[in-house]
Amino acid sequence: MYGFVLAIHILASVLLIIAVLLQSGKGADIGAVFGGAGSQALFGSAGPADFLNKATRVLVVVFMITSLTLGYAAFQKPNQSIMDKPAVTAPAAPSQSAPAPAVPAPSAPAPAAQGSPAPAVPSPAK
Repeated sequence: MYGFVLAIHILASVLLIIAVLLQSGKGADIGAVFGGAGSQALFGSAGPADFLNKATRVLVVVFMITSLTLGYAAFQKPNQSIMDKPAVTAPAAPSQSAPAPAVPAPSAPAPAAQGSPAPAVPSPAK
């Protein structure tokens, strides 16, 4: 539904721009003096004023309705981030036995023999 309203809104926007640009301004009558009256033959003797005025009014109404609808739809969307939710962890896969390391681990030093004295600690120099 949101995509449909958005498509209608974009179409109404483009058509509204075209309708406004096709309308003649207040100073367009001066163009008729220099031969600009031939452009009105496309829309008939009354000119494009009636058709373009009605089209502009309809497009403005459609534009406003779609604008309000899109604004309301955006306001109603949840404003919670997915980052706020706790992470769902997958169950751990059964682990297979890990292969033995290629380099053996260093062995612990051999314990001192029972009869040998402990190594002497050098006394600080005086």
